[in-house]
Amino acid sequence: MDNNQDNNLTYTQAITELEEIVKKMQSPECSIDNLSQYTARSLQLLKVCKAKLTQTDEELRKVLAEMSDDKQQTSV
Repeated sequence: MDNNQDNNLTYTQAITELEEIVKKMQSPECSIDNLSQYTARSLQLLKVCKAKLTQTDEELRKVLAEMSDDKQQTSV
């Protein structure tokens, strides 16, 4: 999957794919030859998750700050 497709993933989709990779890696049938590929893909998915969490955190902080400002203005 390329970066453009990764940008379109939801957090839930990325987590689900990560869970699938973990299952594959824990399987006795997992080939050593695939570990590098699984690890690289996991890193890409972790970056997607981190970006989504960071974006959500920033949005929530903004909303909370606005709510706090509104509350201060109405109590003045």
